[in-house]
Amino acid sequence: MSAEPGEPAAGGGVLGIDPGTRKCGYALIRAVGEHPDEIGIVPTAELPARVGELTGRRAIRAVALGGGTHTAAVASLLAGLGIPVRVVDEYETTLLARRRYFAANPPRGWRRLVPRGMLLPPRPIDDFAALLIAERFLLAEAERPDA
Repeated sequence: MSAEPGEPAAGGGVLGIDPGTRKCGYALIRAVGEHPDEIGIVPTAELPARVGELTGRRAIRAVALGGGTHTAAVASLLAGLGIPVRVVDEYETTLLARRRYFAANPPRGWRRLVPRGMLLPPRPIDDFAALLIAERFLLAEAERPDA
């Protein structure tokens, strides 16, 4: 049984995407608080190929696309993939992603003495922002009366 165009397929995970002009973070999850099935960062131009590769290996019922920088352009890149795309508010996801990064990767050595709010991650954290976007989608979905 397949879903109607624009409707999420039954089962499968939610692919969160943090859109950017040069790179996009992505995270595929099934439930809030669980370890992601897939997580990473790719150049924006390579995102459709990466999503296509993910759909070949995993069931994806919806894409939760962050509603910030470059949303419209990334949504148009994903339009032909046959997966419903839902725009999700990404307010403060960068700040929250930094916290999530340091929770998963605690500072070591002298850095553990520095307040976490003053530390910057040593790499881009768009993947953690995508994880938060996917979780927001799932939480909003759970709150809907028709869910």
